[in-house]
Amino acid sequence: MRITVLTGAGISAESGIRTFRATDGLWEEHRIEDVATPEGFRRDPALVHRFYNQRRADAARARPNAAHRALARLAQRHELTLVTQNVDDLHERGGSAEVIHMHGSLLGALCAGCGHRWPAALVMRPPDPCPACGKALARPDIVWFGEIPYHMERIWKAVESAELFAAIGTSGLVYPAAGLAQHARRNGAHTIELNLAASAVSRDFAERRLGAATEVVPQWVDALCP
Repeated sequence: MRITVLTGAGISAESGIRTFRATDGLWEEHRIEDVATPEGFRRDPALVHRFYNQRRADAARARPNAAHRALARLAQRHELTLVTQNVDDLHERGGSAEVIHMHGSLLGALCAGCGHRWPAALVMRPPDPCPACGKALARPDIVWFGEIPYHMERIWKAVESAELFAAIGTSGLVYPAAGLAQHARRNGAHTIELNLAASAVSRDFAERRLGAATEVVPQWVDALCP
């Protein structure tokens, strides 16, 4: 079976990665505009680097949970395209060989000048030079607000060809990810939401299973992989 899975912050929450909700305009006591926009980076790159250095350290301490491991098992039995909004590497450490990071990764660095990419150091600083152009414009390789998510053409194709589309631990607040279920359904896929609570786009799913990801995801995978 061709399956496309989209995961969000809820799948990593039980591993100790704090979820992000924009309802109050703050992200771990910081204004979103200050730490998650290109403009914020230009204003205060030191603040942005401190913020993501902490996120990188938090992710390094976290461990994959049963939901991450279950999806790795699903890929062994079905044709799975795994797309994540998360910037941690818990899917990979949980055994998934191929993961599409639509919002980038904490493990990557990006030159804001020439666009060169390279593996990020655990601690990044404003003076860090780009290995390609030498300019001190290194930033985390993260898709910030106002920027276009990565790999969208590949993601749309996977959604269009899926027989089954599942969204796990997503809020349904951020587009274009929030529109994938509707697109999958229009193209004939069965759609299912696995979440702690119904998302903002819950109506786009034909089926939903509510509960902790470490419980509902392994149960769902067990049913697909008898």
